[in-house]
Amino acid sequence: MKGMSDLLRQAQIMQSKMAKLQEEVGQRTVEAGSGGGMVRAVCTGNQEIKSITIDKSVVNPEDVEMLEDLVITAVNEALRLSRDLMEKEMGAITGGLKLPGMF
Repeated sequence: MKGMSDLLRQAQIMQSKMAKLQEEVGQRTVEAGSGGGMVRAVCTGNQEIKSITIDKSVVNPEDVEMLEDLVITAVNEALRLSRDLMEKEMGAITGGLKLPGMF
């Protein structure tokens, strides 16, 4: 029975470390761009978009679709970088073990 209580204690410690890490990583940001940096998106480690910056030169009322594509590309890349950041940091705690429900 001692082995089971040790295992439970270790799981609680890991859970506490993971919660702390999620909070810390959630405060960090990643940035991605598209169109050679003409559109930039900043995202937190919690995958919350904090800002989008659009260079005036790509704002063309005659080609709104291009601007939409650039925004989507920048946002998707920022979200991907955010997920990668969380996976990397979580991997340090879990030893690379993929846990269901975790990034």
